[in-house]
Amino acid sequence: MNELESILKEAIAQAYEKAFNAELSVNDIVIEIPKDQSHGDYASNIAMKSAKALRQNPRAIAEALVAALDCPKIAQCAIAGPGFINFTMNQNALHDVIDVILAAGDDYGKNDSGMRQKVNVEYVSANPTGDLHLGHARGAAWGDSVTRIMKASGYDVCREYYVNDAGNQIHNLALSLMARYLQEFGVEKELPEDGYYGKDVIEIAKAIKAQYGDAYVKQSEAEAYAFFREQGIKAELDKLRRDLDLFRVHFDVWSSELDLHESGKVAAVLEKLSELGHTYEQDGALWFRSSAFGDDKDRVLRKSDGSYTYLVPDIAYHITKFERGFDLLVNLWGADHHGYIPRMKASMKALGKNPDQLEVDIIQMVRLVENGEEVKMSKRTGNAVTLRELCDEVGVDAVRYFFVQRALDTHLDFDLSLARKQSNDNPVYYAQYAHARICSILRQVGDVKPCCGYDRLIDAKELQLLKYMNEFPSVVQDAAKLRSPNKVCNYIQKLAAYFHSFYNACKVIDHNDEELSVQRLALLKATKITLKNALALIGVEAIEKM
Repeated sequence: MNELESILKEAIAQAYEKAFNAELSVNDIVIEIPKDQSHGDYASNIAMKSAKALRQNPRAIAEALVAALDCPKIAQCAIAGPGFINFTMNQNALHDVIDVILAAGDDYGKNDSGMRQKVNVEYVSANPTGDLHLGHARGAAWGDSVTRIMKASGYDVCREYYVNDAGNQIHNLALSLMARYLQEFGVEKELPEDGYYGKDVIEIAKAIKAQYGDAYVKQSEAEAYAFFREQGIKAELDKLRRDLDLFRVHFDVWSSELDLHESGKVAAVLEKLSELGHTYEQDGALWFRSSAFGDDKDRVLRKSDGSYTYLVPDIAYHITKFERGFDLLVNLWGADHHGYIPRMKASMKALGKNPDQLEVDIIQMVRLVENGEEVKMSKRTGNAVTLRELCDEVGVDAVRYFFVQRALDTHLDFDLSLARKQSNDNPVYYAQYAHARICSILRQVGDVKPCCGYDRLIDAKELQLLKYMNEFPSVVQDAAKLRSPNKVCNYIQKLAAYFHSFYNACKVIDHNDEELSVQRLALLKATKITLKNALALIGVEAIEKM
C-alpha cells in the first residue's frame, strides 16, 4: 500500500467511526484512480459497500463521511453517482512522492506485505536429458519474476529446482551416452529404442573420449553404467545451468530425486502410507486410496514389477519441503500436469499435511509465430527452438518480457517479428526507450542543484506521472500476492506512456526558467528510479543508451 493510499484509508476509517460510531477496517476500504482525471485523483466505493451493514442509502452514507472527513492532504471531496466519493489531493501531497522515491532509490517499491512468510517456489525442473525449450522458458521467466516480486514484498522465498535424476529417462540417457562413446572407437553399438539421438549426447561422448581415452571400451555395460549415468547427468545439468544463467535465472536449492531414493525417504513415505492404512494390494500392485482424500480415483504407487510410479518420489519430495518449515509451497507445472494436482494434494492430506499449503500455477502452451505463421522448428538445426536460440535471436530482455506480459493461464503467441522491432510497437523497446531518454536528458545537464520544493509542478501531465509513480508499491504488493508479474508489465507500459506524454507536453530544460527546470529534472530522476526498479522485478535491463 502506498503512502497516499494509506492516508486516505485511515482518514475514511476515522470519518466512518465519527459519523456512525462504528469501526471500519482499512483493509475493507478500496481506493482506485478514476479513469477520468476530471473526477479527481482517487475514488472509493466505501459508501455503497457499507449500505447493507448501516442500513442506509449509499449517497447518504457518502454525505456523512465527507462531512466527517478531516485530512489536510485532501483538497476536495465530491460525491458522484449512487455514492462514489472522489478525492482531489493537495498538490504538495503528490509532490512528496518525489522525495520519497529519491530517498528510497533502488528500494522504492519494496514493502513488507509478505510478513516474512516462508515460501518455496519450484519451477523449470526440466529433466536433465536435453535443451530447455519454449515451455521451460516461459516457466523460467515467470517463476524468476514471481520470486523477485515476492522478495521485494517481504516474503522469505526459496527458489528451487527439482532434478529428475532417477527413473527411466535417465537410464536411457546413460545407455545412449555409452553407445555414442563406444561408437567413437568404431564399436558397433545401437542406442536404446527410447534413447537420445541429439547432438548433445554425441558431444558429451566426444568430451569423455578426450578426457578418459578408451578406459571404458572394454568394460562391461554393468561396470560402465554408473560412470556414464553420472557423466550424462552432470553434463546436461551444466548445460541447463549455463542456459539459465544466460536467462538471468538462478536457484537457491537444487534437489535431487536420486538423493531421495538413496536416503530412504521414498521407501519411508510408502511405509508411512501403509502404516496409516491408506494403501491396498490389487493385481500385484500397491495402490494409494487417494479417492478418500479428494482425488477422482485411486492411484498405483508400486507396480506389479516392483518399480515405483512417479507419484512416490514426488510425494517424498513434497514432504521434505514441509519438513524444511515452509508456510507455502508453490509449484509451476505445465498444462499437461493439471490432472496431477488432486493426487498430490490428496497425498499431502493423507500424510497429515495441509493441502491448502500446496498451490500449483499452471503454465499454458507457447506458440512461436513469425509474420503470422507458426514456427515449430529451428532454422539452423531443424529441431525444436531452444531457449538459448530464442535469446540469441531476439535478446534476453525481449524473451523475458514477452513471456511475463500475459497471464500464465492464457495461451501465448510469441511474435518473433514484433520482438525484433525497434519501435514503439515493441513493448520492451517502448519501456527501455523511456528509460534511455531520461538518462540522455540527465547526462546533458550533469549535476543538478537540489530542490527546495516542487510547487511549480502543476501541469496535468506532471501530476498524472506523480500520481502513477505513487502507485508503484501497491502494484508490487498486489503482484506478489497474486503471483502475477504481468501486472508489473502493465504498470511499466503505463508509466512509460505517462512519461512520454509528459515529455512531449512539457519542456524539461528551460534556460530561461532554472527553477522549473530543476524541479522537472527531479521528477525525471524519480521516474527513472521507478522504471528501473519495475524492470528489475521482471529481470529486464534498464538500458541507458539506445
